[in-house]
Amino acid sequence: MNCSLYQINTRVLLSTLGRNATLDDIPDTLLDQLASRGFDWIWLLGVWTIGPTGRFISRTHPEWRRDYVAVLPDVSDQDICGSPFAVAAYAVDPALGGDAALARFRERLRSRGLRLMLDFVPNHVAHDHPWVESHPEFFFEGTQADRLADPGRWVGVHTGRVFALGRDPHFPGWPDTLQLNYFQAGLRAAMVEELKGVAKRCDGVRCDMAMLLEPEVFARTWGAPSGTAPPPPFWPDAIRATREAHPHFLFLGEVYWGYEWALQQHGFDYCYDKTLYDRLVAGDGPGVHEHLVAPLSYQSRLARFLENHDEQRIASRLPWPAHRAAAVITYLAPGMRFFFDGQLEGRKVRVPVHLSRGPLERPNLEVSQFYSQLLAVIQGAPGRSGAWHLLDPLPAWEDNPTSPSFVCYLIEHALDHLLVIVNYAPCRGQARVRLPGRAWLEGVVELRDRLSNGRFRHSSEELTSRGLYVDLPEWGIHLFSVECV
Repeated sequence: MNCSLYQINTRVLLSTLGRNATLDDIPDTLLDQLASRGFDWIWLLGVWTIGPTGRFISRTHPEWRRDYVAVLPDVSDQDICGSPFAVAAYAVDPALGGDAALARFRERLRSRGLRLMLDFVPNHVAHDHPWVESHPEFFFEGTQADRLADPGRWVGVHTGRVFALGRDPHFPGWPDTLQLNYFQAGLRAAMVEELKGVAKRCDGVRCDMAMLLEPEVFARTWGAPSGTAPPPPFWPDAIRATREAHPHFLFLGEVYWGYEWALQQHGFDYCYDKTLYDRLVAGDGPGVHEHLVAPLSYQSRLARFLENHDEQRIASRLPWPAHRAAAVITYLAPGMRFFFDGQLEGRKVRVPVHLSRGPLERPNLEVSQFYSQLLAVIQGAPGRSGAWHLLDPLPAWEDNPTSPSFVCYLIEHALDHLLVIVNYAPCRGQARVRLPGRAWLEGVVELRDRLSNGRFRHSSEELTSRGLYVDLPEWGIHLFSVECV
């Protein structure tokens, strides 16, 4: 079954409720609304403790500060909470109400049939994490000469030692984090225990940059010590140990670079589908179709999104007709349907994760109305559990070049059948869409467009032989219910 996830930037939400608001102050009306719209999962971003060092670095980093001012011209130090990915402790920040407030929030979700997702950051921790003093062997240690020679990779900490900054292989280190050393068996065991502790307090985790722990990636980033093999895979044992205590615990991986399939095999329930996102943002209709050809066993375990805290708001990246078309393609593909707070209202400003306040934006009523329509389709029986088929668009006539930009699905369910047709291109296009022969598809067929309420009748023989002729404007959409009459 396809599930839906709604991500909330916790600290930004709380800032709208009052200066000292905690998780207890999140209104029941918001939770009721999310449940009524069919969401299954609520991801609270950034509930863990952020230490004073992380806040200080976030407030004094010149480049980050410029980003804050661009988003929030009246930004003050009070608005800069520090990055939620520089975790000082896997305990709910006291400013948010602590672990007790989280437990009460989780119960409120449960009473509405909603499940709670939290963050797990496996690659690095904050400078003021307790392990800096108690387990310095859990980090990569350098010298003062290393720090002076390469300050983008090394940093001095309060104990006088020099440790490597957390990083991925393509960029300089994140200055508010320290890299964990997965060559250390003790560190791997300690992180499994941290994960098990998180699992006691929620129903699933979103694992930050999960592919960085893959042995070849980690060894390439940090280099194996002389005579040392790459570290063993972390995720299979960690997921197995977590599920021994919590059998239905869910793992969502932030995964890039083609590692989605590998991490699915490690036990991840879902992995980010950045490929689909990138091709949609690029306006690449043929590339979108090519991506969706992959086996359903893979497709159904991808998390489909148009925005999250890392990406620019989709309303700022695509013009509205293309945004609308991309949403239909994204959220009627199989897998997890992943939405970000503000997306359904058409917000355009991406708030840096270091901030606890964002600018006020008026909802876009056209965007809101469209998403209400789309959510009704997504959360209906076909959208949740229908049998999904990718259809191959055919040329409308010989030498017509526009059909490759069409993206077409048939979703079958005993209660309803959906036919999705999108011309994902900046120009008008034509195609024929041939439906597969089915026992239920016979006689006269009525196609009712769920977005425009237009109705069309065709013979089943035409639909399964020549195919339905469609002529759509740029970014045009048909979202049909298919009924034999």
